[in-house]
Amino acid sequence: MSRFRGEIRVDHYQHTVKKPVRAVGIGLHSGKEISLTISPAPADSGICFVRSDINPTRLIPAEAKHVVDTRFATTIGTENGTIATIEHLMAALFGAGIDNALIDVHGPEVPAMDGSAAPFLRLLENAGRQKQNSSRKYVKILEPVSVSRDGKSLAIQPDNRFHVSFEIEFDHPLIARQRFSSKVTPRMFSRRIGRARTFGFLKEVEMLKKNGLALGGSLDNAVVIGDTDVVNDGGLRFSDEFVRHKVLDLIGDLYLLGAPVLGRVKAFKSGHFLHHLLVQELLSRPYAWEVVESTGTWRVPAWGGSHERRVMPAAVNA
Repeated sequence: MSRFRGEIRVDHYQHTVKKPVRAVGIGLHSGKEISLTISPAPADSGICFVRSDINPTRLIPAEAKHVVDTRFATTIGTENGTIATIEHLMAALFGAGIDNALIDVHGPEVPAMDGSAAPFLRLLENAGRQKQNSSRKYVKILEPVSVSRDGKSLAIQPDNRFHVSFEIEFDHPLIARQRFSSKVTPRMFSRRIGRARTFGFLKEVEMLKKNGLALGGSLDNAVVIGDTDVVNDGGLRFSDEFVRHKVLDLIGDLYLLGAPVLGRVKAFKSGHFLHHLLVQELLSRPYAWEVVESTGTWRVPAWGGSHERRVMPAAVNA
């Protein structure tokens, strides 16, 4: 018989947006002006992107199996096309509690906005949240899984809730080592994570642009770090904004599992590549996780086992 630690409160039902909402911004890497529209979608359909600038339009589900590139951003794609820089919007969808949405992107990437998830959170707040007649699903971790590369590491283990501990280290006096550790909920995300902006070093900007990257990067959509301080006039939004943004990226990348995670994540100098590597490793071990359907307030075993019905996530459907 399984031992239980008690009850936790989770969303019972899936949600989509109540009405379509639109935003226009500059692509961080392409430098192009890009429009984006988020519309309602049916229950159990998940998050799907549409490349509307391609004729005919191309549908790209936001699923881990469709990740095609993790250099400087997360890019998903099929043989029909790709959409880059999706992680901030995916994190905002997590923070807003949106399970199903159709996202029309008229361009090769999601616009950068201010470099954080905050503009997308405001957009989703304007759209409203519509309850749907289908139980919400969660990816519950049953056994530890870890990955590492070149002195960087990322691990996930069972936990009753979603908890993230992240540590970064840079050879720069402004950053050095920063740590962030917290239980992650949608409310906490909006208050403590969503406003943290992407960042880069001034000395690397020219190299990136020569390689066709960061063509739309500016002080309006990124924190730029000089030799000793931040170049942006307004400074930082948090003293540890750098590590908080890394947590934001992690949350967005994990949402490609197709459902919120119940597990404890520990990251050291991790990035998009390692995030995706962990997801791949997790999905390759079906005994290490399961998808549970919410019944409102429900009990989570202390270690392994479940009284919930097992279902397969969209992220691993063939």
